[in-house]
Amino acid sequence: MIKVSRKTNETDISVELNLYGTGKADIDTGVPFLDHMLDQIARHGLMDLIIKCDGDTEIDDHHSVEDIGITLGQAFAKAVGNKAGLARYGHAFVPLDEALSRVVLDLSGRPGLELNVNFTRAMIGSFDVDLISEFFQGFVNHALITLHIDNLKGVNSHHQSETIFKAFGRALRMAVTLDERQVGVIPSTKGSL
Repeated sequence: MIKVSRKTNETDISVELNLYGTGKADIDTGVPFLDHMLDQIARHGLMDLIIKCDGDTEIDDHHSVEDIGITLGQAFAKAVGNKAGLARYGHAFVPLDEALSRVVLDLSGRPGLELNVNFTRAMIGSFDVDLISEFFQGFVNHALITLHIDNLKGVNSHHQSETIFKAFGRALRMAVTLDERQVGVIPSTKGSL
């Protein structure tokens, strides 16, 4: 289990991550919709995840959501190490009723985010959908991955979001799969990622 903490004037966050778990999650961020989405990552990624956040949500949810992405990204980078023996690439298509999303990622060592989602409304309950990009940008910047997210269709913003997070979990799971044909080999012609 990898443990990472991050404390600023805006948030106090702890993350525990086991990439090769069973999908158990214990999440309390102070942002209920984000808790639900992070649970999807754990369950569909088959990783065990504990996240606690005390943030300045009395201002708004922005600092908490972004900083959780940063801290989870740091934990992920620590967990994959030099990436020797890993599949490196992952992808998933996930539907939920009328919504369908595709996530493709590379444990490239280079942060990059392409997020293409036309949410049908700006808020899901009290959650601002703009914060989804803040979460993923924080994650990729610190996990050092290239991430493409495309919501291909959807009418319900909750469904759009959920397909994104489920597909993200499944793509991560694929990318961190141990490749028995590359035991101890870093999956790059450069010799490092």
